[in-house]
Amino acid sequence: MTLGVHLARWDLVPDGEPITTPSSLLLPVRHNGVSAMLKIAREDEERRGGALMAWWDGDGAARVLAQHGPALLLERANGPRSLAAMVAAGEDDEASRILCEVTMRLHVPRAGPPPELVPLARWFEALAPAARTHGGLLAQADSAAQALLADPRDVVVLHGDIHHGNVLDGGERGWLAIDPKALLGERTFDFVNILRNPDAATALMPGRFDRQVEVLAAAASIERRRLLEWTLAFAGLSAAWHLADGTPADLDLAVADLALIR
Repeated sequence: MTLGVHLARWDLVPDGEPITTPSSLLLPVRHNGVSAMLKIAREDEERRGGALMAWWDGDGAARVLAQHGPALLLERANGPRSLAAMVAAGEDDEASRILCEVTMRLHVPRAGPPPELVPLARWFEALAPAARTHGGLLAQADSAAQALLADPRDVVVLHGDIHHGNVLDGGERGWLAIDPKALLGERTFDFVNILRNPDAATALMPGRFDRQVEVLAAAASIERRRLLEWTLAFAGLSAAWHLADGTPADLDLAVADLALIR
């Protein structure tokens, strides 16, 4: 369907230029005079994420205002603050604590059953073949992943991609998550991506990784060792994805090395 069909369906007025990504088409709009975002999913992953956003019903995430097939009309979080800007201004610890607070809100059980979710065991399927091919850090990451997946703790509905660019300033509504992957698994997993964001220079700054591990463990009430193990596992998975795509995996391999428990 074209953008025009959805604009007409919900009586929307364009409020910016379309944004095209590999998985979705987005258009800033106004709905009854209020800022919103029209998002049309192009892949199943985006459709699952949209269903999860609707299930969260605006509690910790941008609210879904309307839904039709692959199209979502979302509350637009356009407050002036940015978590990446906070980090750049020397407020890294506070940005991490905000990310933890939002994530823990998303983990709170809801009344009804959740929509379709991808178990972490399936999410990690690309790691083992890559580990066999490349060995080294990927083999260590796969070993950690297999042990974690065999003994999950505190299983919850997961956002799956929490980082500084996916939690936005919603003004009076506070900080709001967007773009979930809609996963199911151990809650510690949802905090690992914070450690490799908001950018490579920050993530690999001397002393930053160890400092943020302590901040996350305290703010999210998670085990430090478990956080490191999940970080190693996910860094290996992300590296496997990059290697399969023929793109650099340097950041992920560096984070995996930092996460090794020596």
